[in-house]
Amino acid sequence: MTSLSNLVRSKGDPKIIRSGPSSLPASDRMARNLGWFSIALGVTELVAAASITRALGMPGREGLVRSFGLREIASGFLSLSVDKKAGLWSRVAGDLLDLAVLREGLRGFNPRRSTVSTAIIMVAGITVIDILTAKAAGAVHARSDLKPADYGRRTGFPSGVTAARGRAAESFTTPRDMRAELPR
Repeated sequence: MTSLSNLVRSKGDPKIIRSGPSSLPASDRMARNLGWFSIALGVTELVAAASITRALGMPGREGLVRSFGLREIASGFLSLSVDKKAGLWSRVAGDLLDLAVLREGLRGFNPRRSTVSTAIIMVAGITVIDILTAKAAGAVHARSDLKPADYGRRTGFPSGVTAARGRAAESFTTPRDMRAELPR
C-alpha cells in the first residue's frame, strides 16, 4: 500500500515510509495483529462451532465454543483499541480457559486425542505470544511512578514578582502614534 501511495504522489510531495517518529512500536503492531487474529478466530468459532467440536472429538460443546468465539471477538476489539493492555491480558485469560477446556478432551476415550494435543500445543504457543506482547505493551505504555513536578509556585519572573513591579513604568514612554491628541 505504501509503494502504491508513493507512485501517485507529486514530485515535490514527501514519500511515505514505514518507519519514523509516527510509526507504531513493535508491541502495538503485534497487538493489532493479535486483535485481528482474535476477531477472525472468534468469527470462525461462531460460524463453525460444530465442525470444531467434531474435529476435537468433543460433541455437545458447540454452545461453549460459540461463547468462546464471542469472547475472542471482544478481546480482539479491545486489543485494537487504545487500551491494548486490557485486550491482550483478556486474550491471555481466554487462552487459559481454552487450555482448561481442551484438557478435558484428553480424558476418557476420545478418538481425537492427537488433534486435542495439537490444539493444546498451538494454544500454549499463542498464550506465550500473548503474554510477551502484553508485557511489552505494558512497558511501552507504562506511566512513570515518579511524582510529577509541581509548578504551582512558578511565576515566570526570574527575579520574583516584587522585583518586576514598577520596572516597566520606569523606562516606559508612550510611543508617538499612541499618544492622544488633546482637543483644542
